[in-house]
Amino acid sequence: MIDDTAATPSLSADAFACLIKQLHDRTVRADLSSREAFAAMQQLIILRNKVDHLAATLTGEFDRLKVTAPQGRSVRQLLITMGIAPAVAGRLVRIGTTKELDGLRIHTVDGAISLDHADAIVLGLTHIDSRAGEPVTPEERRDHTRALVSQALSGMSPAEIGKHARQLGNLVADDTGGAPAAEDKTINELGYHKTSDGRLDVRANLDAVAGEKLHSLVETLSAPKPQPDGSHDPRPVERRRADALETVLELAERGLADETVSCKPTGGVLLTIPAGAPQLSALEFMGSVTPATARTLGCDAAITVAIIDGEEVPLNVGREKRLFTPSQRKALLLRDKCCIKCGAPASRTQAHHLVSWVDGGPTDLDNGCLLCTACHHDVHDLGWDVVMGFDRHPWLVPPASVDPRRRPLPAYNRRTLHLNDAA
Repeated sequence: MIDDTAATPSLSADAFACLIKQLHDRTVRADLSSREAFAAMQQLIILRNKVDHLAATLTGEFDRLKVTAPQGRSVRQLLITMGIAPAVAGRLVRIGTTKELDGLRIHTVDGAISLDHADAIVLGLTHIDSRAGEPVTPEERRDHTRALVSQALSGMSPAEIGKHARQLGNLVADDTGGAPAAEDKTINELGYHKTSDGRLDVRANLDAVAGEKLHSLVETLSAPKPQPDGSHDPRPVERRRADALETVLELAERGLADETVSCKPTGGVLLTIPAGAPQLSALEFMGSVTPATARTLGCDAAITVAIIDGEEVPLNVGREKRLFTPSQRKALLLRDKCCIKCGAPASRTQAHHLVSWVDGGPTDLDNGCLLCTACHHDVHDLGWDVVMGFDRHPWLVPPASVDPRRRPLPAYNRRTLHLNDAA
C-alpha cells in the first residue's frame, strides 16, 4: 500500500495529543446530548481508521527498508513484539505490502474504510487473482478493487466482502478458463486457532474431492453406537462427527509413527508430565491438560510421553514399558476382538491400562483392554470403570447415572455371557 511518489502522512505527537484531548473534552461531559455523542463517535471512528492507515503505510515502509533484516525476523514478528495483536499485525502486513491499491488507498487515507474492511478487500483481490486461468490485467484489477470498495462503502461487513470476492472469482474463472470453484484446489483453506478456554476452533473450505473424502470418512466412522445395555447412542450427531474426526487423526498418526523411528513421530503428539506434579502435564501446542487427560493419553501408542524433572530434563520417554508391544496387542485382539464397550473394529482402538501406567499400572494382558476413542473418553471422564474379572476378561461397570446398582457388563464380544453363566 505504498506510493513511493507521495510523502508519508505524518502528525506530530503534540498535535495528536491535542486532538485526543479535544475529543475527550467533548465526550466526557455530564450534559452531553445524543447528537453530540453520535458526532463524537463518528469522529473517533474516522480517526481510528486514519491511524490504522498510517500504521499500514509504515508497515509497508518496514518491508521496503528491510528494517527486520538484521534481526532475522519478519515484519509481522516485529509488530507483535511492539505490542500489536498477531491478527492485527497480519492485517497490517497484508495491506502495507500489497501493491496496486490506489483505488483502496483513496478511501483509507481519509478514514472512510476500516482496517478490517481494507484487509477483506486485499484478501478478496488475492482470491480473485488465484481463480483466474490467465493473469488479471491492470484494468480488471481496478474494476475488482472498485467493486469491493463499493461493498465496503455501502455498509457490507468484511465477511460479506469476502463472499462477493468469491463470486467475482467464479466469474473470472469462467471467463479465463480457470477451474470451477468446486474443483479448484488452489483455494482450499484450513484455519484453526486456540480459543480462550484452551480448545481448538477449526474452519475448513475444501474442494469437492477433498470434501468427499472427509465427508465419507466422518460419516462412516460416526454411525450411532448402541450402549452396552442396548439403549441408543446418547451422543448428538455433532459430537459423533467430532469423535470420528479424532479417530481419523489417530489412524493417520499411527501410520506416520510406523514410518519413523525418531523419538517424536513427524506430526505426532508430545505430552510432558513433570515428575511428582501430574497436574502440570502439558501438550506441545495446546498447553496444559488435567491429570485425567494425561492418564488417557498415556494409553495411546501414537503419543510420546516424556517424564521430566524440575529442570525440564527428561527422566523417561515412554517406550516398551509404557506401550503394549505388538505381541501383547495381538493377545488383546484375540481376547477382546474389538472395543469392549461399543464393538468398534480393533483397528480403531487403543490399548487401555485398567490401572494407569502413570499410577504404576503394569503393561500386561491382565491390565489392558481395547477401547475406541469415544469409549476411552467415557471410561476416563464419564464414570465408566473397567475391571478384570476372575475369568481374565475385562468387564464394564456403568456409572450410577446409567445403572444405580452398577452391575458389571461383559465385554462387547461376550454380551451373551451373564454373571450367572460365568459363575
